[in-house]
Amino acid sequence: MKIYKYFPFLILPFLLISCITTKDVKYMQPSESLVINEEGLIPYNIPVYRVTKNDMLTLNIVTTPKGDAAQFYSSLNAQAAGNSISFSGAGNGAGNGVGGNAMIYFNGLKVDSKGDILIFGIGYVKAEGRTIEEITLDIQEKVNENFQEGKSEVRLNTDGITYYVLGDIETTGITGEKKVHKNTLTLTEAISINGGLNRTVDRKNIVVYRKLPEGIKKAKIDLTREDVMNSPYYYVQNGDEIFLTTQRRALNGFGKDPIQTLISGVSVLTTALSIYLLIKNL
Repeated sequence: MKIYKYFPFLILPFLLISCITTKDVKYMQPSESLVINEEGLIPYNIPVYRVTKNDMLTLNIVTTPKGDAAQFYSSLNAQAAGNSISFSGAGNGAGNGVGGNAMIYFNGLKVDSKGDILIFGIGYVKAEGRTIEEITLDIQEKVNENFQEGKSEVRLNTDGITYYVLGDIETTGITGEKKVHKNTLTLTEAISINGGLNRTVDRKNIVVYRKLPEGIKKAKIDLTREDVMNSPYYYVQNGDEIFLTTQRRALNGFGKDPIQTLISGVSVLTTALSIYLLIKNL
């Protein structure tokens, strides 16, 4: 059959189109739009996290051994810590594997529907829309009214940075709820912590949903361009949802790896050839 002579030429363009190139998978490729300051440095663009409704916060009030903090917290939560006593509003237990931290959920401070937190012995403190530092200073002022200044310290925080990665069946190894106990976390750090992205993920179309006091904001991130470092969405915030998109070629069975692409291409052309011969012989 003369058609067999043309078989390699028929399949070659098909494989070239289906293959994923290095430009599709290489991170941080040079970009002319990358902003660099006069010192040749990439400036930080880290957004300040602002508390939203339903956030769970941890609070510790540390006093001297003679400090009477019973008016703030029950002695049930008092723990000796060297030469000081720490009064905690939340335990330090880890999550129970089904999402969130059970200890903080039951013992922490919840930002209610009005955007406030209720602290025993202090009362309501405005939290929504404010930074952790701003809320801490507010609580510290109220604590200083009952303790000699310099004899107590307020420590308020979130339970680290909790974020969520969601993809399809090709990315199940890195999806799920993630938590890191760091002050800052970049998107590339978050990805590397979870083993990186496989070649089927569209690095040019990473979608981030960010929870803000005003609502939820959506952003599209291109990890193949180095100017992504100028974006505030390059820095992961508490509660971020990161969606991974699978490339269309991978969904069709192509581009996952060269061998699989070759096998898929040969299968398609073989099927097409078989149909052609069947119709011709009818």
